[in-house]
Amino acid sequence: MADNRTMAQMLKAPIEGYKDAIVVPPINANNFELKQTFINLVQSNQFTGRQDPHNHLRFFNKVTSTFRHPKVPNTTVKLLLFPFSLEWEARIWLDKKPPRSILTWEDLISKFINQFFPPSKTTYLRNEITNFLQKSNETFNEAWERFKDLLRQ
Repeated sequence: MADNRTMAQMLKAPIEGYKDAIVVPPINANNFELKQTFINLVQSNQFTGRQDPHNHLRFFNKVTSTFRHPKVPNTTVKLLLFPFSLEWEARIWLDKKPPRSILTWEDLISKFINQFFPPSKTTYLRNEITNFLQKSNETFNEAWERFKDLLRQ
């Protein structure tokens, strides 16, 4: 079948395929608005892909828990704001996800953690904790602090 488009139509930049990976449920509130100051607060601690993703999620949850609207579930607010909390590698990761591939907050967390805290890292940390030994040149207190740091990761 022949392509019957004109040259002008062929040269026009495509406008399809720019849907976001995150599907935000419809918001049934007339006066719902995310204030710029709230977006700025989320952006004050952006995740680049190199930090601990668990710490990022804890901070993000703490910030988003302060936002309340009677007709908008908190998970919807989180889905709306999460892209603002990413930059560099993490932003690229989200942009490369297929359109409409993240449907819930739990789905987003699962994909985010699997990307930036892979099972191999979990296995490595589990082995470090299981085989933990105090070094010969460190005090008990230093060893205890190092052990607690491993547990926090």
